[in-house]
Amino acid sequence: MQLTLFYDGSCPLCVAEMQALAAFDDKKRLKLVDLGRPEVAECYPEIDRVAAMQILHAELDRGDGTSTEMLLGLDATRWAWKLVNRKPWIAILRWPLIRPVADLCYLFFARHRYRISYLLTGRKRCEAGVCDIRKEPE
Repeated sequence: MQLTLFYDGSCPLCVAEMQALAAFDDKKRLKLVDLGRPEVAECYPEIDRVAAMQILHAELDRGDGTSTEMLLGLDATRWAWKLVNRKPWIAILRWPLIRPVADLCYLFFARHRYRISYLLTGRKRCEAGVCDIRKEPE
């Protein structure tokens, strides 16, 4: 199974999450793709960059020869952490009664991620490659 995550490489909190995922990805199941890289549009024409900058996008390839599945928001986050065998509690956020509230909270975070990053890290955006985790599309 392989998961390709399309993330905002200019968001300090987003990059920190990707760095944490990469650190635990000992089986190399994740491919982390910074939407700010110019080659992304060419390598991944199926990804709408504008939409992917509004909500986390991921392509899940189950490795069974079927087509890939597009995951959004917390569904993408849940699968990413599941594939690196960490943070099993995130599955709770997908439970039917919790899911709608968790999704609203995620959308609030996604919409205000630069302000939230500033409050938590002192930086609104990564500049000049400061947050670059060096995972590029192949």
